[in-house]
Amino acid sequence: MSKTSTALIIKFIMTFVMAAIVFELLNMGNATWFWVFVVSLVGTALNYLLGDLYVLPKFGNIVASIGDGVLAALVAFIIDALTRFFDTTFASLVLFALLIAVGEYFFHQYLKASPEVEP
Repeated sequence: MSKTSTALIIKFIMTFVMAAIVFELLNMGNATWFWVFVVSLVGTALNYLLGDLYVLPKFGNIVASIGDGVLAALVAFIIDALTRFFDTTFASLVLFALLIAVGEYFFHQYLKASPEVEP
């Protein structure tokens, strides 16, 4: 398995755990495990494509981390708007964005330290 694949798996697990904590375990909204998985999968893909490959190399870790947090919350909000089986609250979106931003800050340090991983 390539280093990039391993990094994406780590990123997905991190996103899934944070989404599960906020939307399922803390009951900050009405969510099922399936929708937590969907939010995590879409959030991981978009954060990697936009945040890690585009924003991180051009603007640095802090801007990319904040952007990843906002993008993850936006993904959760859009999925909330598209389905009646996943409900969020403003507080859950803010907490999710903060957790993702903090996790991404450390994840980006791992990406930059490993020369075999994109970016």
